Amino acid sequence: MEHADALIEQNRLLGELIAEADPTLEVPSCPGWNVHQLLTHVGRLDRWAAMIVRERADARVEVRSVPDGKPPAELPAAVDWLTDSARLILDAVAATGADAPVWTFVGSRPAAWWVRRRLHESVVHRADVAIALGVPYAVEPEVAADGVSEWLDLLAARPASDEAPPLAPGAMLHLHATDEGLGAAGEWMVRGGETGLAWEHGHGKGTAAVRGTAADLLLALMRRIDADAPGLQVIGDGPTWTAWRDRTAF
Repeated sequence: MEHADALIEQNRLLGELIAEADPTLEVPSCPGWNVHQLLTHVGRLDRWAAMIVRERADARVEVRSVPDGKPPAELPAAVDWLTDSARLILDAVAATGADAPVWTFVGSRPAAWWVRRRLHESVVHRADVAIALGVPYAVEPEVAADGVSEWLDLLAARPASDEAPPLAPGAMLHLHATDEGLGAAGEWMVRGGETGLAWEHGHGKGTAAVRGTAADLLLALMRRIDADAPGLQVIGDGPTWTAWRDRTAF
């Protein structure tokens, strides 16, 4: 999929949803935040990512140093600020070069890595606003499936720690998107190992398997819907799935 186009589209949809909301409305899936704080978070970190790429940073940049890091007070202008924030990332990548190495929180990656990361930030936070408003949420299966893969990439890149791992060594979690047309991109085999997680697209028997639409799988992985939400089917060892969710906060 084309991550740049999807970033602009998902950011636009997020802005349109926020424009219909009371900025003081609490966001239950982001405890302690209201809609205005969520908008500020997304836009500021979009601008942070653009700054990292633009400066070819090889170390973490302080978020507080980001130029124009606060949205205007009026909601329509704040939504425009959010839209501009996403475009700044694409401009920075175009100027720096998609393959130029830059800092990320999982190590040095090509500058285009930030486009995909910020895309899925908008995808998930759009769900947060929809939950707060009590309105339906929909996202294209291809976008949601890519979000699952991107999330698994982040978890696999996380260094092993002394805390209980998401999957015990030798355990396997099989995620299966039920949307038509995704093919191999809609199935994931995640394995626990001594040094962390590994995953690949594929079909097989897991310690636990979870079936649902790509959107529901993504929202379940991100803890935006319950582990046993109506759209999900859990097969095999249920505690493997619930332990995974409990141990994969990032």
